[in-house]
Amino acid sequence: MQRYMTWLILIVVLTAFAVWVCLPSTTGIHIDNDNDGTEEFSLNVTQSLGLDLVGGLRVLLQAELPPGSFTLEDLQQTANNVARRVNALGVTEPTVQIQGSDRILVELPGIKDRAVAVSTIQQTALLEFVNMGGLRSQVQQLEGQQILTTEQLRIFSSRDIAGTPPGQVSPLTGQPFETVMTGAGLQSAAALTQVGDWFIQFEIAQDSQELFSAFTGASIGEPMGIVLDGVLLSAPTIQARLDTGGVIEGQFSEQEAKQLAVQLRSGALPIPLRVESAESVGATLGQESVNLSIRAGVIGVIVVLMFMAIYYRVPGIAAALALLVFIVLNFAVFKLVPITLTLPGITGFLISIGTAVDGNILIFERIKEELRSGSGLDDALEAGFERAWQSIRDSNLSTIILCVILFFFGLTPGAGIVSGFAVTLALGLVINLFTALIVTRTFLVVLVALLRRPLSQRAWLLGV
Repeated sequence: MQRYMTWLILIVVLTAFAVWVCLPSTTGIHIDNDNDGTEEFSLNVTQSLGLDLVGGLRVLLQAELPPGSFTLEDLQQTANNVARRVNALGVTEPTVQIQGSDRILVELPGIKDRAVAVSTIQQTALLEFVNMGGLRSQVQQLEGQQILTTEQLRIFSSRDIAGTPPGQVSPLTGQPFETVMTGAGLQSAAALTQVGDWFIQFEIAQDSQELFSAFTGASIGEPMGIVLDGVLLSAPTIQARLDTGGVIEGQFSEQEAKQLAVQLRSGALPIPLRVESAESVGATLGQESVNLSIRAGVIGVIVVLMFMAIYYRVPGIAAALALLVFIVLNFAVFKLVPITLTLPGITGFLISIGTAVDGNILIFERIKEELRSGSGLDDALEAGFERAWQSIRDSNLSTIILCVILFFFGLTPGAGIVSGFAVTLALGLVINLFTALIVTRTFLVVLVALLRRPLSQRAWLLGV
């Protein structure tokens, strides 16, 4: 009994913490013992909701290249790069899917800054490190201007389009400039600040380090152009051999530096895109869906609790208490991870409630069988939980495996809602293993200890 009292204390403490996390006013814990501004412990608590619940931004992108100049694989690669940029924006469970043969639909839940989101998604972000040797006296005049490079010419000619790249000014001295390396050779890029000045610190991928190192080593004292989408950002003078990386400076604002870092990390878009339409999705329909889902969930839980209490009596009361703990723990995990809740995600959670009830029914039916066969109350409880464990474990694990498969299929652009369903269902199943075998057992043992005499005299209180 001492063991179960210990478990009861732990369950009460855990439930109290979970209830605190679930409160709308809870934002987390932030501790700074030294009062130096650096947090020594931080626990963030946030609730993340999907586009169908909170609204957001829906953007339809149109390929700017004429039909036949690119393949479906090029369009898919472009969609994948857009998806990476969207994730880097901090958007959870975005939807990025191909429509037809030349369009990409992007849905961004919770995004309010339309201009930044569209700009980050749309720009091709072709980064080039350009050889501008011999132009030390002219590079300042070219900064901020559109210039022509060998890589731009190669891309333009590979698309089988006649003429010169759109938006290029008349040739200047040295054009086209030689492209030494593109952004494809980058391993990472991060926006940093020093004394109020923002810059991009980058690292070169291992397979491009030899090329970059050889060029910078042979061009010390000469300018190297850093070109983004044909515009010369800056042309710093190479001071030393750069083996693994360097910095990009260009008088960036904080927003510009972070946006550029996102674009560089996620790669250039193989196909330039224009915004066909961009509309804000209101949360009115989402709020209505939330209200209906909450109503359905509350009614369902109340009916289940009533059924368990009426049909199984005292064990049903223990199961009802454990089910409430199960629900609170799930919502706490959703906020701590955090998990983006969409309608499919809520559906997965409600299904997990059904699996939690199924586990309790297996246990209680085993207990009833033991009591009918003449076993004592304590022996029946022990045998009921032990014999039901294998069935509960196997059924939950098999469903968890299915959730893992659904999750990875949901990583495909356009199928993000599948991942949301799989995650909430899998979390519910894992938590159910704890509540069915530990929480329900603890509550039932404590209730039996408190009501041992009436339970021994009235078997119907145990549902027999």
